[in-house]
Amino acid sequence: MVDVVSVLSECRALLTGHFLLSSGKHSSQYFQCARLLQYPDRAAEVIKIVADRLKNEVAAGRLAIDSVIGPAMGGIVVAYELGRQIGKPAFFTERNDEGTMTLRRGFEIAPGDRIVIAEDVVTTGKSTLETAEQIKALGGVVVASICVVDRRPADAAEPFPWPLYAALRQPAVLWDAADCALCKEGKTPAVKPGSRKVFA
Repeated sequence: MVDVVSVLSECRALLTGHFLLSSGKHSSQYFQCARLLQYPDRAAEVIKIVADRLKNEVAAGRLAIDSVIGPAMGGIVVAYELGRQIGKPAFFTERNDEGTMTLRRGFEIAPGDRIVIAEDVVTTGKSTLETAEQIKALGGVVVASICVVDRRPADAAEPFPWPLYAALRQPAVLWDAADCALCKEGKTPAVKPGSRKVFA
């Protein structure tokens, strides 16, 4: 069995410090999965964990999949590697000029298509839910979602009405900016390591 924490650490994808997340919350830990995804062989090892789980569900008749969609940016490579491993088409959604997650570039969803949403990290599930809205609007059906790291807080409710499969479940310690323990301790100011805008 792959030790996901060790792989992420070796790829320098697991960061500790004081971070400002795209949700506006603060955290002492950050997963920069782009650093994992720059090594295709290591990424394939980690994504195989969830790919095998999906294959087992399909083999048992509990799940059917037509395609995989990853929200840009973090989900693109994850979706394509997952699609490769399970033998399904993979494509992505991206934000339009208004900031809405949309399907572009000639990608199409047929009515009734059963789709898995693939992400790098799930903290609040915002990107996944936005992608699901686009899928539903086009007549598709979200049957599952996967991620490399599920870092929802330990007491968080299930974020989706479908199953979430994660290669690693590692709950994050999150604070609202006004209640951040690291800020109160006078630690180094929070840095924003990701690519998305911060939503206060």
